[in-house]
Amino acid sequence: MQQLRGTTAIVTGASRGIGVYIARALANEGVNLVLAARSLDELEKVRADMQALGVKAIAVKCDVSSADDRAELIRRAEAELGPVDLLINNAGVERVARFATVAPADIVETLTVNLEAPMLLSQLVLPGMLERGRGHIVNIASGAGKVGVPMGTSYCASKHGLVGFTHSLHAELRGTPVGASVVCPAFVADAGMYARWEAKGIKSPMIAGTAKPEAVAKAVLRCIRKNKVEATVNTPPVRPLIILANIAPSIVAPLLEKIGYSQVFERAAEATADARLTG
Repeated sequence: MQQLRGTTAIVTGASRGIGVYIARALANEGVNLVLAARSLDELEKVRADMQALGVKAIAVKCDVSSADDRAELIRRAEAELGPVDLLINNAGVERVARFATVAPADIVETLTVNLEAPMLLSQLVLPGMLERGRGHIVNIASGAGKVGVPMGTSYCASKHGLVGFTHSLHAELRGTPVGASVVCPAFVADAGMYARWEAKGIKSPMIAGTAKPEAVAKAVLRCIRKNKVEATVNTPPVRPLIILANIAPSIVAPLLEKIGYSQVFERAAEATADARLTG
């Protein structure tokens, strides 16, 4: 889709983190916004900021794991701003822990929010997009959707699934005016899970570096305009690691440990466990 001005986008997980940056990038292109998240107070602040940029914006309290909430999100979007042209599946659950100790309910929630909900939301908007002859779906995955990392079993499984879903949908939509893309950020400074780790003194290895949330938002726009099936947002040293994960998977785990990636996730898992014990 080249012409974005005047279109309508749903952005889930829009109350904080990367979602805010994606919403702002879309608003700067003249896209009207349906902002969805579980926290309505925070969401209303984002809505006001987006309206100040000259677009229409509504805030919808929505737990994407709820079928009723998903249906209501689509209903309000269409009733208040019109047909949905863009769906940005950004909402996600971010957990790190040793798999042997993870509560079964946490596994289910992670897979439901990170994988099942984006698939079902996509299914709700896709028929209308195909009928109108325009539309694009962008799923926000992660570098952990390309490379398995320790302490991130459920998270990695959900993000790998999201990457696979997007690739399959993109191929299915080939030859239609509707597209599907997945964006895979690495450690994102100033937003999301990694920003919370930074606040606890947990930092990525120097060789890995970090990505900026603005770069993730730009990647979303690029995917929409060019119908790119996938965009990775990370530093150059990380890219060979993603290639190795596909052609020589057995060497990835020791390499992650050697460059310090594994230790980052181990420290984050320990910090999370300590917080649960003292909270």
